[in-house]
Amino acid sequence: MPSAFSVSQLFEGVAIALGSLRANKMRAALTILGVAIGVMVVMVIASIITGINSNFASLFEESGSRTFFVTRYFAGGIVISDGSDEMSPWRRRPHLNIEEAERLRALPSIAFVDVIENWSGPASYGGQELESVGIEGRSENWINVSGGDVYPGRSFTRVENYTSSRVAVVTDKMAERLFAQLDPIGKRIRLAGEPFEVIGVYTPAANLFGDDAPRIIIPHQTLRKYVKPRRGRMGFTVKVVDSVTMARAIDDVTVALRTKRGLRPGDETNFDVITQDKLLDTWDKITGVFFLVMISLSGVGLMVGGVGVVAIMMISVTERTREIGVRKALGATRRVILWQFLVEAATLTLVGGAVGMVLGGMIAFIVAHTTPLPAVVPLWSVVVALGAATATGMVFGIYPAARAARLDPVEALRYE
Repeated sequence: MPSAFSVSQLFEGVAIALGSLRANKMRAALTILGVAIGVMVVMVIASIITGINSNFASLFEESGSRTFFVTRYFAGGIVISDGSDEMSPWRRRPHLNIEEAERLRALPSIAFVDVIENWSGPASYGGQELESVGIEGRSENWINVSGGDVYPGRSFTRVENYTSSRVAVVTDKMAERLFAQLDPIGKRIRLAGEPFEVIGVYTPAANLFGDDAPRIIIPHQTLRKYVKPRRGRMGFTVKVVDSVTMARAIDDVTVALRTKRGLRPGDETNFDVITQDKLLDTWDKITGVFFLVMISLSGVGLMVGGVGVVAIMMISVTERTREIGVRKALGATRRVILWQFLVEAATLTLVGGAVGMVLGGMIAFIVAHTTPLPAVVPLWSVVVALGAATATGMVFGIYPAARAARLDPVEALRYE
């Protein structure tokens, strides 16, 4: 019997809240808008991060399960440095070099080692010039590590790398921007003031954020001879032999580099080996920051909605003072009055939550279908958003509900 009574009280509170919304549309708008914004923020950010995480993990599995990276230094997240040696530990580490790459290539557990250095500068063809183009100097076996396809044309050879030939492979996006409808094969472009012959067009493998930035890939030795990138930016991408475990290959690489650098057993390793797990951990840290931002932004919206709840419910208590007096005179307890007004407050914010959920879902759908960003609305975000909206109504509705419950029935009946 008590449960049936509670259910009837629940429906009564919901009906009163919906009637109040219809009767006081402008007054309820602030409450609904604030809560809707908070819920919408939760839905949109959660859907984008969930979609990116899913794609990030699947892309790593597809293209990187047998590769890892060797770098001079890996911070594993956001780095803050004032320029001092204490805040810039990588300065105390030696640069990676070609001899070390050759040492790794000789290991039986390693299939390929791609040396990569980056530079950015202008690229031009005829009257078309791009101010800032990513230029990568890489080993001749880079395509075996990165995946994708070079067509039309070809990649450069080992001989072209070691003789510093001025040949270049452009990405498909670079070809579109620099050559438009022309066939790029055989054309001569200028990089760092030097002419380069385009020998191939590269279509990259699947990439999380697309690959719209124009890039040019040239032999690594050519980059060092003609472009002269800043020292310290060299890194290795290492691909493991299929029959060897990642753990063994990483151990082989670590031992080989430590031996090459003359490090003794007690010396600290002065390079970093980066596996896919480390990159995923770093990504999780970054998305954790986004979740904190999401909580902060949604909290502001819910706070605005909560203030609106207090305002609208206090007005409601004042307008219904005689009604409360009548109900108390007929036997309604403080608990019944408190419950009714809490349900009414929660219903107001729940309506705002539903509006925000619909808006958030629509924005996530638009993002997923009009941008490279994936967006998948997770079920937990719906539950959390609606739960937060309901909790906001309950928390901020306590004061006006308690005030209504404490009204003296005699004084309430005299109220005009």
